[in-house]
Amino acid sequence: MKIYSLKGDIRLLSGLHIGGGDDVMKIGGIDNQVIKDANSGRPYIPASSLKGKIRSLLEWDLGLVGLDQDKKGAPFSYKNIERAKDRKSAEILLKLFGDSDVKENKFGITRISFSDCRISPESEDKILSEAKYENIIDRQKGTAKHPRQSERVPEGIKFCYDFKIKVLEGDDIDDFKKLIKRGLNLLENDYLGGSGSRGYGRVEFSNKDEWVEK
Repeated sequence: MKIYSLKGDIRLLSGLHIGGGDDVMKIGGIDNQVIKDANSGRPYIPASSLKGKIRSLLEWDLGLVGLDQDKKGAPFSYKNIERAKDRKSAEILLKLFGDSDVKENKFGITRISFSDCRISPESEDKILSEAKYENIIDRQKGTAKHPRQSERVPEGIKFCYDFKIKVLEGDDIDDFKKLIKRGLNLLENDYLGGSGSRGYGRVEFSNKDEWVEK
């Protein structure tokens, strides 16, 4: 088995909101806070958010969404491989990201692993949080109502990302690299986190081709 690593920065091109699931809101405080590290108090991007978004975009791009007639909206599984238009790419995706249906798992261990993305050292001394008011427009009066504050990580902040791929006998690392880059490009043209239709979550990845064998 060989292991390859890809490291770089995620630069925010617009404010980012990934919710922290707050149980309590202080009076006069922010309604919708971002997720933060329990020790440092700094925002971070959970590995699960990044992996889930990239996989989802790739499944849409490969035409794999909605192929499961029994579980609408479920992640693509090998049991639906015969319905895939591009079987090779579908199999590469399942090797990389895994199969949620354990009984149908034909490819063994999940090849790619993501890490939580922490604030880059060059961004540590910058302002890491901003509050933005969001409103609903009254369709009859044309006025804003029900304002609430959402917390965002500001544009320009950088996070460090670290992906690792396990390459087993019979795997093609170039196929893996190609699909991951495709996923990163899709994400750069979409959004990460919430409120993407309002302009949140635009990101840019550095070093998309700089894989290193460990």
